[in-house]
Amino acid sequence: MTMLLEVSGIETFYGASQALFGVDLSVAEGEVVALMGRNGMGKTTTIRSICRLNPPRKGRIAFAGRDIAGLRAFRVARLGIGLVPEGRRCFPNLTVRENLVAAARTGQWTLSRIEALFPRLAERRDQFASTLSGGEQQMLAIGRALMTNPRLLILDEATEGLAPVIRRDIWTSIRTLKAEGQSILVVDKTMAELLPVADRCTIIEKGRTAWTGIPAELTDAIRDRLLGV
Repeated sequence: MTMLLEVSGIETFYGASQALFGVDLSVAEGEVVALMGRNGMGKTTTIRSICRLNPPRKGRIAFAGRDIAGLRAFRVARLGIGLVPEGRRCFPNLTVRENLVAAARTGQWTLSRIEALFPRLAERRDQFASTLSGGEQQMLAIGRALMTNPRLLILDEATEGLAPVIRRDIWTSIRTLKAEGQSILVVDKTMAELLPVADRCTIIEKGRTAWTGIPAELTDAIRDRLLGV
């Protein structure tokens, strides 16, 4: 199994406040990894560290065999990491089509393929992103990331706050991407939908990697200790 992303012992700060104290995780080619943990434990900071939005002060992050320390965030994106950030962050004053083509790179993902994956976006192609529902904006954010033709797709809070019918559509699209061999790192709180699509799970507790394993090994005792309220 060829590792695409390898994160080793990263420590990340916000000013003088330390948020990560030693996070380890990996994603292999074609693998879906669930990044889990209670609120405030460091999941989003881990993602921001990987994408060099909050570079870690210690530890190592390698992508496709290359140490990405010292690279700026846009260069990491160009290496092939596509981020769907928490809160979606679509360009509100651009149309759906304009959002999709704004950062497009040549590859298998094209406008027509995105519209086939998310037919709602085809129906709203000429609408401004600000007029879309939250679920439609999440589809747009995923489509925009895919249009960069990433080797690794990162989804932070994939379905948080979305209506059940939209969540279903998002999970269907993630299963489709997995079947096509897309490498994915995904954060979500709905374990009933997350675990069946995940090949492995990594749980973060207080800024540290507390557990890694396959979903079948995630016992009730581990869930209660590391994921319970």
